[in-house]
Amino acid sequence: MTALLKLRAPETTEEWADYYGLRYEILRKPWNQPEGSEHLPGDDEAVHVAAFDDSEHMVGVARLHFPDPQTGQMRGVAVREEVQGQGIGKALMQYLEEAAQVRGANKIVLDSRWNAVPFYVSLGYKILKESYLLFGQIQHYTMVKKLAAPEVKA
Repeated sequence: MTALLKLRAPETTEEWADYYGLRYEILRKPWNQPEGSEHLPGDDEAVHVAAFDDSEHMVGVARLHFPDPQTGQMRGVAVREEVQGQGIGKALMQYLEEAAQVRGANKIVLDSRWNAVPFYVSLGYKILKESYLLFGQIQHYTMVKKLAAPEVKA
């Protein structure tokens, strides 16, 4: 499926609604969280990316912000359940890792839900520590990945 993916920031009001709707469906609704809880602090300053399939249907989303100039932080990574395991999450992560490198970051940090830790490990992330318990039931782990310096094109 990743060969057919288009990765870009949402552009229209409808795409932004789909973006936050997907975040809500995957990351909040299963735990009976209220609509609106999918909006995160810093969303206005973040780099956002959405994955669109060949029918222009949004199938995944993620965001990156910068707590400091050398560090990118991933949040809100979500892929529609029916297409998980098809490389969409990997494509989103690579896109944002490259965006972080272009901006001069040398590492990415994130807090992963326990069930996503193997996915992030497969992409080169390492567990730093057990972090917080979301909604009183979802254990998170702080993870980090060092980024290579961006290639200089002659």
